[in-house]
This record gives sequence, structure tokens and C-alpha cells, in this order.
Amino acid sequence: MSAVFDPPMTQTLDCIVVGGGHAGASAALSAVEAGCKDVLIVEKAPEEWVGGNGYFTAGAHRTVHAGLADLLPIVTNVTAEQAEKIDVAPYTADDFIGDIMRLGENKPNPELVKAMVENSRDAIQWLAETVKIPFILAFHRQAYQVDGRQKFWGGLALSVEDGGKGLIKADLRALQERGVKLWFNTPAVKLVTEGSAVTGVVVRKSGEEVLLKASAVILACGGYESSRDLRMKHLGPDWKYARVRGTPYNTGDGILMAQAMGAKLVGDWRGCHSTCWDANAPTDAGDRELSNQFTKSGYPLGIMVNVTGERFVDEGLDFRNYTYAKFGKQILLQPEGSAFQVWDAKMIPRLRSEEYGDDVVEKITASTIDELAERLVDKGLQDKQRFLWTVREYNDAIYQHRMEHPGSRWDPAIKDGLSTQSSRKSLILAKSNWALPIEEGPFLAVKVACGITFTFGGLAINPETGGVLSESGDVIRGLFCTGELIGDLYYNNYPGGSGLTAGTVFGIKAGRAAARLADSEHICT
Repeated sequence: MSAVFDPPMTQTLDCIVVGGGHAGASAALSAVEAGCKDVLIVEKAPEEWVGGNGYFTAGAHRTVHAGLADLLPIVTNVTAEQAEKIDVAPYTADDFIGDIMRLGENKPNPELVKAMVENSRDAIQWLAETVKIPFILAFHRQAYQVDGRQKFWGGLALSVEDGGKGLIKADLRALQERGVKLWFNTPAVKLVTEGSAVTGVVVRKSGEEVLLKASAVILACGGYESSRDLRMKHLGPDWKYARVRGTPYNTGDGILMAQAMGAKLVGDWRGCHSTCWDANAPTDAGDRELSNQFTKSGYPLGIMVNVTGERFVDEGLDFRNYTYAKFGKQILLQPEGSAFQVWDAKMIPRLRSEEYGDDVVEKITASTIDELAERLVDKGLQDKQRFLWTVREYNDAIYQHRMEHPGSRWDPAIKDGLSTQSSRKSLILAKSNWALPIEEGPFLAVKVACGITFTFGGLAINPETGGVLSESGDVIRGLFCTGELIGDLYYNNYPGGSGLTAGTVFGIKAGRAAARLADSEHICT
């Protein structure tokens, strides 16, 4: 959706959004809906990189809901006959708030979390009705078939047809239908003020600096995960080696511009969303074709070992969407910053083909565990005997648990308690759930590294309007924020599917507040 436009040196608009991802699109569409007639999105990336990080997601949206009946009217992939064999437990506001606070060690801003959670279901409905997002139930990611029924787990059920690609396609269509202009290859350079209020932004377009004036500027241009220098500065020197999962254009520009205006920085500046990522993936940007398929989320079905042959996380600590965003960091901290995921014949058929298909990932296979160890040595394993010992000890601990709990049953849709821990034998590092012995050939391993998605440190905002706060705690008039720029929402970890929802919730709030401000200044009519 390119716009051929030859801008003069100054333009006046109702609202300017900096960043063309899902959060920015939500803000722009909300502003138009609330009354703004001249809304412009300026995007640093070229058109072929449209969509920001949203493009590289699976399209998952975590939301409060009352169960299957509440979600069926907005999804497109469930027939009445199928619905009779689907279990989706209600997910309450208390559940959602509790997950964010629990994973964040009670550090997230309670008012910010509450504002996001309590508006999540309305935001999803707005996306479905206003933006025409093609929501689906995420059978491929969030459900297991157990006793003939599709059972959803981990509080997350909604995704989007064709994932992030489908999400951004719908966003662009809605923007075009509502007349929102989008300038690509147009980085924002600095914010413009009159007194203490932000009144516009200077951008660079076609080699020239252009002053864009508006009563409201909404920052939606992401964090700093694509900048090696800023990653090393804030996250630590090891983060130089993290692989960028998404756009290469999130280099902290919005944070730096707002900071220059006296904006308050808050949140977990040592934290980020990072996951198990294909070790053969590109290092400095995502792949527009394979996109989220480089994710390797099958570790709860097996084990992960580092290059010295030792396990280093509890693969069954919790449902995958409560652990995946922190396990990337654990991989990065291992020797060589890499690890191997390992399964036997029982679990290989349950691995998602989108992530583990023959045309997606390099597979290391063997008919025996000893043969697998030999092949892993060729791929970087440094201690074959330690690896074999790890597998033997892991298997023996599971056997001992089974002897003590003969009635236990493996069930991937619940935290089943099948573990390595018993009064007979317990590992120093447990696998708390879904522990099955790795004993039946053929065996499979894949090599993984750390993929960084977005950073947690960011700007302080008013939870009701998305207005950016100053160091003194006052709202900076005319400046708003949404998406991954928001700080104080996540610490240490993150419940899967929350990011797209938060970008929408605060995008809607910021767009509406921007329209009210513009109207009060007689810019919108």
C-alpha cells in the first residue's frame, strides 16, 4: 500500500503515527474512527518490510473470554460439528492479570496491567468487526487431541489465519479503506514542541527533512532489539550474539526521541522476550518467507541440552507459552550460546510441522542414542559421554517416578505431574511435567539458539490514554505511545500472545485520545 507523495517542507495533519506495525495500524485506525480525517503513518522501513514485528508473529492474541461460546462468533475455522468436540476453558481477568504478575515476579505496573487486561476482549471484538482480522482457533499451536477432543491449554486460544502475514494484510486493507496515508522509507528524526507540548515530528523523506505538524504524535515504532549496541548496553554483552526474530528496523528511535523530550523511562531494561530459535536462522533480521517457523517450541515434549551435554532448564516447568519467552535467554547463557532439543520416536509425530518440517529445519537423526551422540559431536556437542549420562539419568529418574506413581498418565493439555522427581530418585534439575523417557528410536535433535523478539524497557504512559509521561509524572501533551515502546508491562517473562493484544488496546486508547485532543484544538472536524 505505497503512497506516491511529493511532500513540501511542511505538512499539517490531524494525527501522526510513527511506526507501521500492528500497534501503529491500530492507533491510526482508532484515530480515524474517533474523528480524525487526516492521519499519516511514517515508517522507517521500506515497503517490502511492512508490518514491523507483527508480521513475524503467529498472530496469537491473548484475551479475557468466557469460553468457547464467547469466541466462536469471531472465528472462521470452526463448524458446529467441530465445536461439539472442543474444550476451551474460560479465561478471566483475574487469570490474565495473575499470569502477567506471576511471570513478572509481581513487578509489572498493576494499573497498566489492569487497563490492558480489562480492555482486551473489547479490543479483540474491535479488531474482528472494524479491522476484519480473520481470527481462528489456534488448533495448530494451542490444542492437543486427548480422548477424541481438542483441548486448549495455557489460557490462549485465538490466532489469525496465515499468522502475522494475515494480520498485517488485514491491517493494510483497513488502512487503505479508511484513507490513512503510509510513507515508507521515512524515519522520524526528532519530535517538535511548542512550549511543553509536542506539536509534530521531523522526518527524513527522499533525502530531505520534512516538518510534519499535528496536535498528536503516537509513537509505535518498537523497542531496541535490532540494535546490537543498545542490546549490549542494556541487556549485557552476550546479547550481541542474539538472533533478531523480526524487523531489523527497531533500533530504539522512539525511545531516544521521547527521552530527548524529557519522557520517563520505566520497566525491565535488563529483560526482553526471547525464545528458542533455529541456530541456522539469519542473525540480524527475520526471514519474510519462513517468518515464525524458525521458532522451535517443542521442548516440553523432550529435553534440551547444551554443548557440554547437560540439561539447563526445566522443560516441563509450565505450559510452553509461559516459558518460551524466557528460555531463549537461558540458551544464550550456555557455552557457545546454543543448545540441542532432543526427542525419541514417541514424540516426533507430535512436533509441529510448521517448525520441524523437513523443509524448515536441519534434522539430526539416528536409530540409537549412541549414534545420535556421535552426530551431535559433528554439530558442536563437546562431551558425548556427558550427553549419554544425562539421558540415562533422565530416563532412570522417570522410571523411578513411574514405579512410585503407577496410575499417572501423560497428558500434554494439562500439567500432568509426570516428572523426574520421586522419593526414590530426583534430579537436581527437574522436568516437572510431561516427562517421558527418551528410549525408542529413531531419535531426533535440532540445534537452537536465542532469538530476541522485543525489549521490555520503555516509556511510562497514562494507562487510560496512552499519553507519555514526563520524568515528573505529568502527561506530555500531544505525545502518545503504544506497542513494544511501552515499559513497565512485562518483567523477566511474558505470557504468550500478550504483545499483539497490548499493542491493540493501547493503540485504540492512544488513537481516541489523539482525536479528542485534535478536536479540542479545532484540527479535526
